[in-house]
Order: sequence, then C-alpha cells, then structure tokens
Amino acid sequence: MSEAKRRVPGRSMGLKLLLVCGLAALMSVVALFVFLLLNDRTNRAREVVSEVGGLVGGPQTFLGPVVAVPYLIPAADPKAPPSRGVQVIYPTEGQADVSAKSEVRKRSLFKVPVYVAKLDFSAKFDLADAVANAPQGAQLDWSRAELMVGASDARGAQSDVVLKFGENSLSVVPASSFSEVAVAASVDPKPVREPTSDGSLKFFGANAPGIIVPGAKFDVTAAMTFSGAERISVLAYAKTTTLSVKSDWPHPSFDGGFLPATRAINPQGFSASWSVPFIARGVPAQGSSDTLSRLGQTALGVSFIEPANPYQSVARSLKYAPLFLGLVFLAYFMFEVSQNRRVHAAQYVLIGLAQIVFYLLLLSIAERVGFDGAFLVAAGATVGLISAYAGWVFESRRQGLIALGAFTLLYGLIYVLMRLEDLALLIGALASFVAIAAVMYFTRRIDWYGASSPDPVSSDIKEAV
Repeated sequence: MSEAKRRVPGRSMGLKLLLVCGLAALMSVVALFVFLLLNDRTNRAREVVSEVGGLVGGPQTFLGPVVAVPYLIPAADPKAPPSRGVQVIYPTEGQADVSAKSEVRKRSLFKVPVYVAKLDFSAKFDLADAVANAPQGAQLDWSRAELMVGASDARGAQSDVVLKFGENSLSVVPASSFSEVAVAASVDPKPVREPTSDGSLKFFGANAPGIIVPGAKFDVTAAMTFSGAERISVLAYAKTTTLSVKSDWPHPSFDGGFLPATRAINPQGFSASWSVPFIARGVPAQGSSDTLSRLGQTALGVSFIEPANPYQSVARSLKYAPLFLGLVFLAYFMFEVSQNRRVHAAQYVLIGLAQIVFYLLLLSIAERVGFDGAFLVAAGATVGLISAYAGWVFESRRQGLIALGAFTLLYGLIYVLMRLEDLALLIGALASFVAIAAVMYFTRRIDWYGASSPDPVSSDIKEAV
C-alpha cells in the first residue's frame, strides 16, 4: 500500500474522540427522558397502592389499651373558665400478639400486598400513683374515665373491638376523650411508595364504672381484627411492652423505632418478637395527649415488601446509563481505530439510540415479567443489534463477533451491578478505570493531530483482539 493511500488527509483522531465523548454526553441527556417516563410509571404505581390501600385500610398502626381520665384545673380568677385536659395512664406491662394472613391484590400491571391481622392485647394497670402524677391542681373526673385503644384507619376493621375485664366484656365506641391524635413516625417506612394513611391514630373507648378508680389494679385484654396494606406496626403502649408477630408473607422488612429481638424468615412466612423496656421507650408512665404523639417513635413495624420491585431496579440501571453509553462508544472508537475505517457521527447516534431503547424495553417488559426476565430479553436484543451493526459498519463478520463478546460482557456487568447493590459503586469504578486504562494503552501511539498514519496503533489493537 502506498504512502498516499495509507494517510487519511485531514483526519484528526483527537477531535474524533472528543466528538465521540460529546455524543455520549448528549445521549446521556436523552436518557433523562426515559427517567421521566420511569417516574411517571412509579407515580402510577403509588396511585394504585393508595387506591387499593384506601379500600382495605392502608398501612396500619395500632395502640393497645390505655386509660384516659379527663380533668379540669380551676382558674385563679373565679370568672375565668377552667383549664381542661385528659391524663393518659399507660399500663405497667403490655403484651401484644399479631397474626396476619396476607395476599396480593392486582390492579392492571400493579401489585399491592394486603393482609388481615388478628391482634390480641393484654395490659396490667396500677393506678396507685395516678392522682399524685396528675398536673398540679387538676381535678380528675373518674366518672368519665375510659379505656381506649387506637388504629390508624378504622375502615380496615373487620369486627367490633372487644375489651374484657375477667369475665366482663365491653364493646368500644369512638372515644370521647380524643377523636384522633397525630403520631410522628421515627422513620419513613416506605422510601418508594407513599403511605396511604395520614399519620393519625383514631381512638375507640369504653367506660368502666367501678373498675377505673383511684388506686385500682386490674388486667384488661382487647381483641381486634383489621385489614391493611403493605405495613403493620404496634406502638409500645406500656411501660414494658412485648410484641410477637407472625405471618405467611415471606418477604418482611422490619422497621420503626426498634428492631425485633428475634426473627425467623422462610418461604412459608416469618415470625418476630420485640421487647421494649420502660427506659428504652422514652415516654413517661402517664401524661397528656402529647405523650401519645411521642409514641410514634416507638413503633414496632413490619413492611410487606415485594422483593423484586421493577421500578427500583430499572431506576438503578438508569443511574449507570452515562457510564455504559460511554463504554460502548469507546468500544466503537477502538474498532474504528483498529480497522482504520471511519464511523460517522450519525452512526454513533444510532448506536446510542439503540442503548436508550434498551431501557425502554427493560421498563416495559419488567412491568409484566419482572426485572430478571426483562433484562435477559432487552439486553439480548440490544447486544445482538449493536454487535450486528458493528459487523455491517466494518464489513467484517470477525469484528461483529468480537463486538458480540465485548458487549455481552458489558451488559453482563450491568446485571451484576443491579444485583450486587452494596458493591455496585466499587465494581462500576473499577470497570471504568480498566476501560480508560485500556483505551490509554492502545491509543498511546496515535497521532491525535492526524498528521501521520494510525497504522502502528491498528496493529497493536489487532494483535490484542
């Protein structure tokens, strides 16, 4: 081959590499539109969760039996009205047992875990210090005292709540002391899906004449059956609270103010138990309604999660889109150098668009068959297409096979990053470093100004591949 043929007049590989990098950045911006579409689908999933959850009760929070005693404090000025309030007295010991049967409700493409839970509460009360711990000057009205229990959404009630004192039973009605109290949660139990409840507890109570009196000691039990969606939690309603939860849902996530002391998880379901002593609860043994609000920080919760949320997986893969767009473009650039054949900017755009369509395929298929199956189909189609395109562009079946191997490894790396969440950053950083190091090594002899032939570089790369 003559020297004239070997030279490519006016061709600057340095400018071409800058152009390739610019195109990769441009295609990364285009990927943001896929991210917007993903957000729209995620919001739609949240709407479905809210709709279905609203019908069955949503994420439920429960409060075991407490005593509420109204009081008034006479004003210093006889003409001024007295101050009124409610003293809340918590049991000295409380035990809660929860048994939940779960199922999955579907609406269109979206799934919502729902449950029906049977809750049994027991509480031991000692009112010996009730008067001494009341606000100064308060006159407790024991005739209006009532036992209360609470739930975040009464629409989930499957039967009446029954309170028992020994052989005596009382049916509860909406409490007269409180209608509802806002409960501040210590954590956001669902980072992806928004809760359907408003963060308040609704109270149900019953008067117990002759039982709730100063200095009395008594035991009480409460039985509830409620439906709900996605999450169930119980507040640490006693000075010392123990809780046991069991369900047939195989994918629990424990959250709230305290983690369980023991847990057992298997494909048939889970069981867990908590024990919260008085010193850890951080709420006094009795006080005003403010203490009820503070109980939100003691919630003992379990979320019924879907282990393979396609939207979370696709969102994580999109975060790495600029990296893999750049790596594919760099691979084509290296093919271009090794073959000493020009690849037009429009062809790079087509390659980038094929990778953007990969994420669209991944999202649309994952909604129907899950992330793993969707990734296999979308990645297989995309790798096959851009590898075949390499063979067509460079008019070389061998080059197409080399591209097939390289892009298969690359998309395999994407899948590994999605599955090894804790190591994703490390693996991605190492892969990027290795790719840049390889490009630097194989392009070390390039005349970036285009004044001489890139043949020495071509031979190096051909020997490597």
